[in-house]
Amino acid sequence: MYKALICWAAVMLLLLSSCDPARVYEQNIELPDSNWAIDNAPVFEFEITDPAKKYELSVNLRYNLEYDFYNLYLQHELTGPDGKQLSKKLHEVLLMDAKTGKPLGKGSSDTFDLQQVILKDVSFPKAGKYKLKLTQYMRRDPLPHIQAVGIRVATK
Repeated sequence: MYKALICWAAVMLLLLSSCDPARVYEQNIELPDSNWAIDNAPVFEFEITDPAKKYELSVNLRYNLEYDFYNLYLQHELTGPDGKQLSKKLHEVLLMDAKTGKPLGKGSSDTFDLQQVILKDVSFPKAGKYKLKLTQYMRRDPLPHIQAVGIRVATK
């Protein structure tokens, strides 16, 4: 049943994202055993073809309701085609309402998908391949009940 739910969610995400003309790149990575270790920092590589446009970058998270916290701290590191770091910042992503405990995002049963913008109005200096690295910055390592992490790059 668990695998069927994941397959259903993946198909729905694919169908919904295929109708999005603003999307430049989107990829999600399943985490082993639904645990996000600090040393498992996914790197997403995407290509920018039009540096004249403004972009926004979002983080995608799939989490289970057994997750122990209402938030998740993560750090991004964005590097350009020349390998130089363009930005690095710590973000707080709210997964549940702090007062009510109600899960944020879309989901069914005990699994929820959340997308949150982490970088707005981004200008890329030149066309080429960029990399975005995401590292979890919680006090628990590995961090249980985070099933998948990903990014979305879209034009404004």
